[in-house]
Amino acid sequence: MIVQTKTVHTDPQSHPEAQGFYVRPDDEKAYPGIVLIQEWWGIEPHIRELAQRLATEGFVVLVPDLYHGKVATEPDSAGKLMMATVENMSRAVDEIIAALEFLRRDPGVSPKRLGVMGFCMGGLLTFKVAAAYQHLAAISPWYPVMYDPTPEEVAKVNASVLAIYGERDSFVSLEQVEKVKGLYAAAGKDAEFRVYAGAGHAFNNPDHGMFVPEAAKDAWARAVAFFKAKLR
Repeated sequence: MIVQTKTVHTDPQSHPEAQGFYVRPDDEKAYPGIVLIQEWWGIEPHIRELAQRLATEGFVVLVPDLYHGKVATEPDSAGKLMMATVENMSRAVDEIIAALEFLRRDPGVSPKRLGVMGFCMGGLLTFKVAAAYQHLAAISPWYPVMYDPTPEEVAKVNASVLAIYGERDSFVSLEQVEKVKGLYAAAGKDAEFRVYAGAGHAFNNPDHGMFVPEAAKDAWARAVAFFKAKLR
């Protein structure tokens, strides 16, 4: 499927610096909308490629640029950019919600209940946005760092969840995965927590030395099927 891409300004009045990478099938049909949230590197080529892969599956995809044009290539600079973003969590959440609202206004997006997919830092923000924004049908956070919710925060998440983890993730312990899984189960949420044996952090990213092809292929297929089932 051929796709079209462009840069869009998601909230020019309230957040003039907020923009995003927009991808959709190159036709006039309406498709479900997904916001895709970057890893700590920024909107690097891998994230753009994932957005285009989603679009070829029949989605309108918007990647908000939370680093406002900056892209890290070294872990030290990526870590600094990520911590600055996490320390100003409300701003990041606002910019992601602006991207979601952009899709809700888009005549090429239907239905208007949306999805969010995020990786690493983006996984954390995926969960945070789901607790703050009620027009979501489905979220898929991948190896979300620093996510330690309260029962009250979990109670606010009404979207279906497919959470993806690696068994050998040095940033997210299996104990923490089980804790979060238990909180969602106790709250009666529609949530699946899938852990890939032998995979570490960022196992879906082929550009930074942690790629696990088999796990990445299976997890991606499951996430695409999940969104196709839930965004109807």
